[in-house]
Amino acid sequence: MKVAEIMVEVLANAGVQRCYGIVGDTLNHFTDAIYHSKKIQWIHMRHEEAGGFAAGADALITKKPTACAGSCGPGSLHFINSLMDAGRNRAPVILIASQLDVQNLGTHFPQEVDFKKIYESFAVYCEQINTPEEAQYIMTMAVQNAINKRGVAVVIMPVNISVQSAQYDPNMKIHLPNPVFCPNEDEIKEIVSLISKGKKVGIYAGAGVEGAHDELVKFAEKIKAPIAHSARSKDFVEYDNPYNMGMTGLVGVKSGFDMMNECDVLLVLGSDLAWRQFYPQKAVIIQVDNDCSHLGRRCNPKIAVLGDVKHTLKKLIEAVSEKTDRSFLDHCLKIKEETDKKLLKDTQAPSGDIIHPQFLTGLIDKYAPKDALFAADGGSPMVWALRYLTGTRERRIFTSLLHGTMANAMPMCLGLKKAFPNKEVISFSGDGGLAMLLGDLLSAIQENIPIKVVVFNNSSLNFVELEQKVEGLLDNYTDLKNPSFADLSRVIGFDSWRVEKSSDLEENVKNFFNTKKPALLDVVVNPKELVMPPKVELSEVAHFALYSAKALIAGRANDVEELIKTNINKLI
Repeated sequence: MKVAEIMVEVLANAGVQRCYGIVGDTLNHFTDAIYHSKKIQWIHMRHEEAGGFAAGADALITKKPTACAGSCGPGSLHFINSLMDAGRNRAPVILIASQLDVQNLGTHFPQEVDFKKIYESFAVYCEQINTPEEAQYIMTMAVQNAINKRGVAVVIMPVNISVQSAQYDPNMKIHLPNPVFCPNEDEIKEIVSLISKGKKVGIYAGAGVEGAHDELVKFAEKIKAPIAHSARSKDFVEYDNPYNMGMTGLVGVKSGFDMMNECDVLLVLGSDLAWRQFYPQKAVIIQVDNDCSHLGRRCNPKIAVLGDVKHTLKKLIEAVSEKTDRSFLDHCLKIKEETDKKLLKDTQAPSGDIIHPQFLTGLIDKYAPKDALFAADGGSPMVWALRYLTGTRERRIFTSLLHGTMANAMPMCLGLKKAFPNKEVISFSGDGGLAMLLGDLLSAIQENIPIKVVVFNNSSLNFVELEQKVEGLLDNYTDLKNPSFADLSRVIGFDSWRVEKSSDLEENVKNFFNTKKPALLDVVVNPKELVMPPKVELSEVAHFALYSAKALIAGRANDVEELIKTNINKLI
């Protein structure tokens, strides 16, 4: 078999169903092998960065390895940003980075790039195939590392090696161990002792609670503990959970923030929340994580143990005595009720024509199926999605919380829809983010991927404006001169609508969900809407006042007036 054929065979046998990329040059023999194998579907993208986002989302939702591939030089370089995002999201993705002929390496040949030096900084595995005989071994190790370490593996494939022949060994297998991983009995006893002594015990659940929803709720019920959660764990904690306090952190809500600050014992499960100020300052902290590098990295735990959250909770449920005192839980539930009323009020129809992004999100939440898949651009669309979309057992929301990139949502939806063609897949796109990878709307048409794109069109880099105002700065260089995204997408084959008045929104949201074609809803939302943290500090009010003073001096009185009208209730 040719090396390219061996590589495709290894990928297919590992369960890879799709490969995202752009054909050309040094990659052509690999894509030819895909075509003739009929085992892997090639997804033709318009930009490799979009392909990386799509592959990462595909791998996350299916929990199976997904591939992407690029040509030498610029082709494979274009994957860097999106695959860093995939790696930080712990998506098992394999990149085939095709390379120049080996004899041209090290000669400053046109398009020569040292891919290993670049990608090994974040990949869980990165090797170049230097001889035909090692191709199957390197591919096998790449896939095994991507799956077991949950990250990006890179195989560098020189074009002259790809066309050479080698023997395929059917006995070379990919090993996927699945151990039971939990703390020892003495550690369990110490955790139980600390929880038993606590009067106000709370739980903070991070993304590591994935797959442990039922155990989490059962444990909370037994010890009468409220549960706050991170933004990344919303999908795994929020649904069917009477103990849920909501998110805390930068995009959190008051009920989650208050619980974390008032508890005297906090059990931190599978979280690496980076901002120390959101951990309690005086509480006894217990940390459980399956990664030893996370232990004590963000907080100061009394005890920190290694273990899978699901199996650790099973042991704790057996070991802990049931508590009867609900006073702290009931106190937190009252705050949660008040928070929910406030969030619900935010999504109600406004009295005037202005469309608030919360109202738009509320309507999308209302009409989207209970098993819909969402992706949200970094920035304000991510906040609206995480705060105002209702979590269900079947829904998922994908973002770029750890990498913090723009432009991720629409291409992520391409991958999600390829993985689950019968589910509704909806992108919460910022106008700035969508514009960055606008060309891959064409991929939805070419590959017949009927995604739905909601554009939060505020003609600005809204989240950057917030960052500037919080620092007391004038919002400079954030304005965007946008076209009608509805007109633009309609030209290439989308069903599209543009909405500028709140009274027209609900009917157009219905139309948006009724079409079976790729669809885009371009909504002109209030550009003065601020994304507020769960608690507004005095310093932030002072900086807001400083911004207002500077804006008045700069002759921008109308901006200040509209900003105050929109946000004054959030600042006082």
